Amino acid sequence: MAYDRGLREVGDGAFAYLQPDGSWGWSNAGLVTGGGSSLLVDTLFDLALTRQMLDTMATVTASAPIATVVNTHANGDHCFGNQLVADQARVVMSKATAHELTHVPASMLAAMQQAPGELGTVFRKMFGAFDFRGIDVPPPDDTFEGRMDVVVGDRPVALVQLGPAHTDGDVIVHLPDAGVVYTGDLLFIEGTPIAWAGTLRNWINAVDAILALEPTTIVPGHGPVTDAAGATRVRDYLEMLDREGRVRHAAGMTAVDAARDIALGEYAGWLDHERVVVNMETLYRELDPGRATTPVPDLFIEMGRLAGII
Repeated sequence: MAYDRGLREVGDGAFAYLQPDGSWGWSNAGLVTGGGSSLLVDTLFDLALTRQMLDTMATVTASAPIATVVNTHANGDHCFGNQLVADQARVVMSKATAHELTHVPASMLAAMQQAPGELGTVFRKMFGAFDFRGIDVPPPDDTFEGRMDVVVGDRPVALVQLGPAHTDGDVIVHLPDAGVVYTGDLLFIEGTPIAWAGTLRNWINAVDAILALEPTTIVPGHGPVTDAAGATRVRDYLEMLDREGRVRHAAGMTAVDAARDIALGEYAGWLDHERVVVNMETLYRELDPGRATTPVPDLFIEMGRLAGII
């Protein structure tokens, strides 16, 4: 399937909304239709992008209005457009995602865009294309833990919580009758995963759980539509990081030095390779629970240095 911007049908009544190139903030969303109704998987990073997506989806939703919105996790590029659909639809997310949403409001990202010095430089490079003004994410209508089964018209859809991995509350949306899984950011295809919550081992287990569903089509949170082979590559990357990071932790290297030292090999060409900094931070936090947590702004500065932004 061509990786072009816009709406693509990936299965019977199952659609992906794609945003190349899939790097920082350029996320995918999904739409599931059945019996004259639709379920929206995620909104986008700002209001203008979400409006554009909803306008594009109107060719489908005019006859199958959006009745349910599922947010796969709390990162803004998957939920900051919720206010545009919350009045017409029931919003569902995991309890952990609902909790996380209260900690990173859009106003914080807007402030970091305008921050002086290195932090502002990094944020403007990574997120300068997005407008965080006017965003006010409403609380969800329903939350769940573990699993929630919903019906779209007459077709079953399973919401399965597999985090913490990328975030605390990661959820996949499984459409069994079409063999389609929407993974949120449990999968970045041709882009580097970033483990804000971890552990890496739990993320590996999450990918195994996705593969166990034997999907024919996988819509990742970022990157082109894929299949089991794409998911397996993500799993292999995480396995490599877990293995190589543990060796460097045992040798007494710092997390940042480990991130710089690991040879990425076949993964070096993936987008946003600098995210290895956060992945090592998360692994080191697992291996040494008493270790002081590095502030997120400092992690972005370190990623900016590794990426050559500053």
